[in-house]
Amino acid sequence: MKLYDFPFSPNSRKVRAVAYELGIDLEHEHVDLLTGAQRTPEFLARNPNGRVPVLVDGDFVLWESTAILRYLAVGSRLVPAERRAAADVDRWTAWQLQHLAPAMSKVAYEKIVKRLTRRGEPDLARVAEGTAEFATLSAILDGALAHREYVAGPLSVADFALAAHYSLAAAAGLEVAPHRHVAGWLARMVARDSMSRALADAQAMQ
Repeated sequence: MKLYDFPFSPNSRKVRAVAYELGIDLEHEHVDLLTGAQRTPEFLARNPNGRVPVLVDGDFVLWESTAILRYLAVGSRLVPAERRAAADVDRWTAWQLQHLAPAMSKVAYEKIVKRLTRRGEPDLARVAEGTAEFATLSAILDGALAHREYVAGPLSVADFALAAHYSLAAAAGLEVAPHRHVAGWLARMVARDSMSRALADAQAMQ
């Protein structure tokens, strides 16, 4: 299987981490988002949305990071078979997509992407908006983790989806420390060899 991705992207990062966690060997094809490689005709033929990651497994081409996580992890310990446990994993994966990622993206675009692509100074109002949303959302996650080691009980794909984004918090100037349960959970996640390897992949780009 080949993964077209950009290691610094949190959506690419979560797929790499899950593959490492499960011992799945992927061939990696670097798609440089900073130079617009995701908009070339060749890449758009694989994903017309022009986004990473994209997984190619023989003649099957799959985009959308959550779908890729499921495809890689189905039948493993990271995707529970029991109905309610599976729904809990889906709940937090959807929450990451619908709420956490947009809030963090507001800040990351202004403070990281603009600097890397030379698109001007950060919009401070936009940063403040995203920062406030991040704090509100982190308080919700903190409450959920108060009596759990991982977000849905046992370790699951939801933890990797969330941790891939939270691992960018410091670079974006977003504070995790005030939410002690989130901070403890994130420390456990980044200490895993799988997440550590995915983070190292991103660092190697710098």
